[in-house]
Amino acid sequence: MKKIAIFPGSFDPYTLGHHDIVIRSLGIFDEVIIGVGYNSTKKNRYFDIDMMVRKIDEVYQDMDRVKVIVYNELTSTLAKKHGANFLVRGLRNTTDFEYENTISQMNRYLNADLETVFLITSPRFAAISSTIIREVHKFGGDVSEFIPYKL
Repeated sequence: MKKIAIFPGSFDPYTLGHHDIVIRSLGIFDEVIIGVGYNSTKKNRYFDIDMMVRKIDEVYQDMDRVKVIVYNELTSTLAKKHGANFLVRGLRNTTDFEYENTISQMNRYLNADLETVFLITSPRFAAISSTIIREVHKFGGDVSEFIPYKL
């Protein structure tokens, strides 16, 4: 049976930390689907979702085991639609764990066949977050060392 994982997130923006998680996930799963989702708790995106999908897609254009999609539904429903039994999440710290653990439990309740796999962020990416990258970019700072594409 093919092992398919969903890597869900708002990816606003998609960072080298996210990229690292995808590359490492390919050593575990046959296919990784990057699901760029609308986060109902965030009022407005900083980067346009269609532009972000194009940028992420460019990063993986030569990797047929990675797909990039947009979604606006429960992640557990998305996983069922794509035959994925795994979710991949990166953890930078204990705060991330607390947040992700709660979501993981709900996803498991909604889809009993769905396992969440947590990967600890590589140390060199531990200080990178989309929030910080947005803030630096908003005020004209150079973020090119933190993202795997050109803005």
